[in-house]
Amino acid sequence: MQFIPKMFPIAGAIALALAGSAYAQEQVVKIGVTGPLSGANAFAGKDNENGVRLAVEELNAKKLTIGGKQIKFELLSEDDQCDPKAGVNVAQKFVDSGVKFVMGPYCSGVAIPASRVYSEAGVMMSTVGTNPKVTQSGYKDLYRIIASDSQVGSSMAVYAANVLKAKTVGVIDDRTAFGQGLAEEFIKVAKKSGLKVLGQEFTTDKATDFNSILTSLKAKKVDVIFFGGYAPQGAPMARQMKQLGMNVKLMGGDTLCSPEMGKLGGDAVGENVLCAQGGTILDKVANGPAFKEKYKKRYNQNPDVYAASFYDQLMFIGEAMQKAKSVDPVKVGDELYKMSYKGVAGTYSYDDKGNMKQSPVTVYTFKNGVPVPLASY
Repeated sequence: MQFIPKMFPIAGAIALALAGSAYAQEQVVKIGVTGPLSGANAFAGKDNENGVRLAVEELNAKKLTIGGKQIKFELLSEDDQCDPKAGVNVAQKFVDSGVKFVMGPYCSGVAIPASRVYSEAGVMMSTVGTNPKVTQSGYKDLYRIIASDSQVGSSMAVYAANVLKAKTVGVIDDRTAFGQGLAEEFIKVAKKSGLKVLGQEFTTDKATDFNSILTSLKAKKVDVIFFGGYAPQGAPMARQMKQLGMNVKLMGGDTLCSPEMGKLGGDAVGENVLCAQGGTILDKVANGPAFKEKYKKRYNQNPDVYAASFYDQLMFIGEAMQKAKSVDPVKVGDELYKMSYKGVAGTYSYDDKGNMKQSPVTVYTFKNGVPVPLASY
């Protein structure tokens, strides 16, 4: 009887080897998103996440190859609640999970303590935290992807003095790192611009009743009120100003430049509300309308404040990876500092502190509950 060797185990081994070889040719790059996915600012956190997801999907569709391996971007998202303690816990969770590129946080009060965790672990962080302190710790791979409070606050002060022709202002801040930093920058430039600050009041990012501090400012007959804080407080503040018969402008930073202001404030939010945010007017830049259309098709809603900025930064990181021929954050960061990237919301290039070298600021008002751009500076 002739012996016939069994080939199946060998064939199976070959198949497994080939499968293993194919698998080895793919490298997973984990992208972490940290922001408020619950609570009053969840609308912003979700919008940021949506912007990142769009970029992840497009980068994966490009099938980028680095070092002979196809890169697969994987999105991990965590709720930091805009709370410093929760944000630090999220940072440690990302580090433990092998995340090397983090998009966020949204809130400066989270970005400042979390940035230390990321820096010590060699993780690149790209944030919209606007407090100047965010980029003052000397961490190399930390990037602010929009204008800082210094730019936004000063723009609003100049606008109040030169365009609104205001003479006196009252200032309210919510004592968060963001709100306080923004208010301080506004006050500094307001005084230089000849405005008199007749009152400075304080609240919290959980408050809903502002009648007492508004009554105080009404008695001082201020021309303008500047609020350093978020839309969930800005909207009821506008309502209460209307109830008190205060026919003055309510001004604020980027966090008020959201449809959420119109949703929460109703008919109390209109041309009486002015805000400023980093970036150009999407409808008036080359790729803005296409991005809005793409976003709406994917999520069945319009992008909010920072979706385009997060999308741009991750696409920029993708280009830097190809230039560096590496997914190592240090090598990618070296390229980011050398390169310039024309995105949807602006042109991205960074100084040695991780701030954008040029970041236009756009002033908005509200019509039919929606922010409408007035001018860019």
